[in-house]
Amino acid sequence: MIGAIRPPAQQLVTVFGGSGFLGRFVVRALAKRGYRVLVATRRPDLANHLQPLGMVGQIHAIQANLRYPESVRHAVAKADHVINLVGILQESGPQSFGTLQAEAPQLIAEAAAPDARIIHVSAIGADAQSESLYARSKAEGEAGLFAARPDATVFRPSVLFGPGDGFFTRFAALARTLPVLPLAGADTRFQPVYAGDVAEAIAGAVDGTVPGGRVYELGGPQVQTLRTLVEYVLATTERRCVLVNLPWPVARMQGSVMGFLDRASLGLLPDDFVITRDQVTLLERDNVVSEAALREGRSFEGLGITPTAYEAIVPSYLVRFRKTGQFDLKRNAGPSAPPDLLAPESTGPDSNLQPGTASGPAIGQQASR
Repeated sequence: MIGAIRPPAQQLVTVFGGSGFLGRFVVRALAKRGYRVLVATRRPDLANHLQPLGMVGQIHAIQANLRYPESVRHAVAKADHVINLVGILQESGPQSFGTLQAEAPQLIAEAAAPDARIIHVSAIGADAQSESLYARSKAEGEAGLFAARPDATVFRPSVLFGPGDGFFTRFAALARTLPVLPLAGADTRFQPVYAGDVAEAIAGAVDGTVPGGRVYELGGPQVQTLRTLVEYVLATTERRCVLVNLPWPVARMQGSVMGFLDRASLGLLPDDFVITRDQVTLLERDNVVSEAALREGRSFEGLGITPTAYEAIVPSYLVRFRKTGQFDLKRNAGPSAPPDLLAPESTGPDSNLQPGTASGPAIGQQASR
C-alpha cells in the first residue's frame, strides 16, 4: 500500500546495521531505487563510506543502539520501512546474543509505526532447540518478531560472500600466514550466497513484491563442503597449505581454548585466528537451503532471482592475497595482452610490441628510422 501511494523518493527506510558488510549492499540497492535511507548505527562517524552510494542528502546516518530502546524509537519514528541487519558471530562485552539477536527484533518491531513494513535478516540454522547459543538466539528473535508483527518478512541467508566478507577473505588470510590449516567441520556443507543478491531480495521486500509473514531461505547456486571451498581459495590465491580435518572432539577443544584466550587477551587476538566453541557447534550442521523452502517457493527461485556463483565474484577480491597480487607480468602477458604502443623497440618476447596499431611515441620512433 505504501508504494502505491507514494514514490520511493518520498519514502524513508531505516536500516539497522546499515554500516556493516551486508548493509552497504542493501543501502546501495535502496539508493538505486530512489528511497531515502536512514542508517541507524552505534557509530555514525563510521558510516561515511555509504554517502557516495546515493545522491546528495539521500543517505543519512543516525546514532542508535539496540541496548537503548529510546534511541531505537527515535530511529524508526518516521520510517515507512524498517530493516534489521544486526547480527554477531561472537559475543563481546555488552554486545550479547541475547540483546542483539533474541530481543532486538521484537523491540524494533514494536517501536516502528503500525503501518511500517518490517524486514529482518536472520540466518540459515536458526533453531530454538540448537545447542548453539547463536542459533537459539536467532530463532528467539524470529519468534519475538512474529509475535509483534505477524506480517514481517524474514530472510535467512547461508554464508555471505562479496568484497570484504568474513568467509573467503578469512581463509585467504590464514593461508597466507599458516603452512598448516586445521579445519573444523571440513565435511559440513555450505551454500555461499552473494551479498548483492540478498540485498536485491531485501529491496524487493521494501518494494512490496515479496509477500510478508514468511521466512525465506537464501542460498547460492552451489552446495559445497567447507574443505572444497577452502581448496578453491588456495587455488585462487595460488597458495600452498596443508589442510587437516579435525575430529569433532579436537575441534570443540580448539574452540574452547581459542575462546578463552580471546577473552583473556581482551579481544586482542586477530579475528581471523579466533574460533569459539559456539561456532564449532554451528559447524556440526549443514548450512544449506531446506527442501521445504524450495518446495514452498521460499527461496531465490520463488522470488524470481537468479543467484550468483561464487566463482564469478570471489577471484576479483582474492587476487590481493597472491604473492604478487595482480602484478604478475609473466602470467598475465600473452597474445591477449594490450599492445605496447610506447616502447621504441621490443624489450623481449613478452613485450607485445605493436607500434603499427595506433598513433603514439612508438610509431614516431619507427617513422624516424
